[in-house]
Amino acid sequence: MRVIVTRPVGEAQKWVKTLQDADYQAASLPLIEVLPTPQPEAVRSAWQNIGQWDAAMFVSRNAVNGFFTLKPSEVTVFSAQAATQNRAYVTGPGSYSALLRVGAQAPWIDSPDHATGQFDSEALWNVVRGQVGKGFRLLIVRGTTVNGAGGDAGVGRDWFAKRAATAGAQVDFVVAYQRQQPQFDTLQRELAIAAANDGSVWLFSSSEAITNLQAQCPAQGWSGARAIATHPRIALAAKEAGFGVVRESRPELPALMASIESLQ
Repeated sequence: MRVIVTRPVGEAQKWVKTLQDADYQAASLPLIEVLPTPQPEAVRSAWQNIGQWDAAMFVSRNAVNGFFTLKPSEVTVFSAQAATQNRAYVTGPGSYSALLRVGAQAPWIDSPDHATGQFDSEALWNVVRGQVGKGFRLLIVRGTTVNGAGGDAGVGRDWFAKRAATAGAQVDFVVAYQRQQPQFDTLQRELAIAAANDGSVWLFSSSEAITNLQAQCPAQGWSGARAIATHPRIALAAKEAGFGVVRESRPELPALMASIESLQ
């Protein structure tokens, strides 16, 4: 069975390799391209003033990577050695691991329990809501889209921001990276069109990826295609795009592989 991994290039490699090692014909077809922030000075300013926030919420591993790319070498955060004891919030294990790679320490990171399989803003809020109150200052490190069409990329982030503001917090934002729609070459377009009807399984971890797929193949119908989505909102987007079979799965590889097997 062929499996189409639609994550950005830097995030797809682990999934593709693991699937290939399990004897799947895994292919990478990135549906989102990740670029550096269009506002580097804003990120540098955030670093210069990092102590003014009680916590920073990173919406994705790309947010972590983009933000820390511009970190001054002398600044230490989210660790016992930091001058200010602000905390880092993340929604899932990918962002959590990215923080550990850039030097953050686990006791200063808040995230949903990885065993639950629910990695979204709602689950994160349940973890940190007791910290957030009047006078609390929150920095949300996010991305933006080049063309302004981001699907539901900001839904969870905005939901979290509203909850924090309602609880009395001051919420600030900084853009640490940007996303854009990739432009398929001939081979990529042929792969996408073939995978619409040949029994391939599409793995979607973003509704923006589905929007971009439709834009790159505007005349293609998807009623013969099968998809696995890592969140109910993404599953809904796949159904609205016309995918004939849509399954929901936790975003970890073992769960995804079990979902793939269920389509055999």
